[in-house]
Amino acid sequence: MAAQVSSRLGFAAAAGMVPGWIPMARTKREVVWATHETRFSRRREGVEESGVGGAGRLFPHGRCLETSCPFDCKDGCGCKMGKLLLAPMEGLVDDVLRDVLTRVGGYDLAVSEFLRVAGNLLPARAFRRVCPELARGSRTLAGTPVAVQLLGSDPACLAENAAQLVALSPAGIDLNFGCPAPTVNRHGGGATLLADPEQLYRIAAAVRRAIPAAIPFTAKMRLGVSDTARTLDCARALEAGGIVSLVVHARTREEGYRPPAHWEWVARIGEVVRRPVTANGEVWTTEDHARCCAMSSSPDVMIGRGAVADPFLAERIRKLARGEAVAVDRSRDWCRLLPLLASYWQQVRAKVSARQAPGRLKLWLAALRRNFVEADALFVAVRPLRGVEEVDRVLALHGVPVTPAAV
Repeated sequence: MAAQVSSRLGFAAAAGMVPGWIPMARTKREVVWATHETRFSRRREGVEESGVGGAGRLFPHGRCLETSCPFDCKDGCGCKMGKLLLAPMEGLVDDVLRDVLTRVGGYDLAVSEFLRVAGNLLPARAFRRVCPELARGSRTLAGTPVAVQLLGSDPACLAENAAQLVALSPAGIDLNFGCPAPTVNRHGGGATLLADPEQLYRIAAAVRRAIPAAIPFTAKMRLGVSDTARTLDCARALEAGGIVSLVVHARTREEGYRPPAHWEWVARIGEVVRRPVTANGEVWTTEDHARCCAMSSSPDVMIGRGAVADPFLAERIRKLARGEAVAVDRSRDWCRLLPLLASYWQQVRAKVSARQAPGRLKLWLAALRRNFVEADALFVAVRPLRGVEEVDRVLALHGVPVTPAAV
């Protein structure tokens, strides 16, 4: 076995590659990643020089902090503290909540809920349904870029749909290899693909060929299905397939959302790939963000449930980075949140049926209870309600400036 590995490392050296980029080869086909890595690395040099890894001061993982961001973020590449990304969360963070959260500010990029691709070419309206921001230049009303996430397991079908999506000019195209939902995994999508790094490579390579270099092509993964045995191989495979950056949810599929998140594994991934690696998982507070950056060796962090539970988290993180104080008492933030709750409720009422709207509001209020005692009281008052009109009355009693529902 040692001789086999040695010969493969020799093959990589002859190809002009860094041996550390090669997965621990278990089959002859895995060596193919090495040859493709050289080709994609050379092909991406133009992209790197203009955005991701060209001239400039480098942070660990090869990310440049002085060149322009590939997502055209309004704050640049964040040479002070890196980027903050708003995570995709199926069934929770849709375009309405993205609008509200990015209106507060602090996020460089948001990613849409996933669009499932399964054997057919989706019409343009399917992409616009998941990401209505495509009609506004792929940005929220506040100007935050929104990448569109695709989920599937068929390389050709994903590539065809990515090409279809390109015509709508998304701010980025992201592949989902992190969803732990059993309904998704049973059909071969999401985190279950982490058991097969070769398939990850085939998917990424096919989609890369369908996307022009001007559109950032990214992926999100977990650490594995049930363990970390193939974590580094999966990251190498995605890099070899042509992604320009990688988000790592630092838990396995089997761990779901149970703490802790293993941020140290993000650092290990950053040591074996030469693309920006963003840490994700279990960031609820400014202290969590600081620990995450330290343990992951990454300045870039994607925030999910923590952003929903505290709409001002990104703002607070950036204030601390600028040396400003943040308030311990959150009562003033609650007052700022009231009009945002009103806007969210109004948009939800317009988007979904009257029967569904109260449930959507309750989901967000339940998350807000973690940081705001006022949200706890409001949630308790709203929880038994079913009708839009009665929700309107209770919201108004709690200081939310609602507009009464149209009769």
